Amino acid sequence: MWRLVGAQQGECDMLDPLAKALEALREKTKGETLEGSVKLDFTDLGALRLDENGARMDDGADADCIIIADLETFRKMFDGDLSPTGAFMTGKIKIDGDMGVAMKVASLLG
Repeated sequence: MWRLVGAQQGECDMLDPLAKALEALREKTKGETLEGSVKLDFTDLGALRLDENGARMDDGADADCIIIADLETFRKMFDGDLSPTGAFMTGKIKIDGDMGVAMKVASLLG
């Protein structure tokens, strides 16, 4: 899910990782929107946003919830290899703000 069609493994990692993450998030959420807003903060790479308008690059607006993790942790959650709840319980992600919104995101990611 995380890789571009036709790209060599490893080559995708060299391309814009935030754009790949956005593509994976859109595929994972299947175009569903979120009541409320969440900022997915990829530490030093930038951020994505998921809200009633769907998934997109973060526009800097305030969010109800901010989820902070590194690229690999988000990749595992988007690919279904790590549950959002498990990531939180093991300290792989940090959540700031509305836990209700975070739980909605967890259900979207499966």
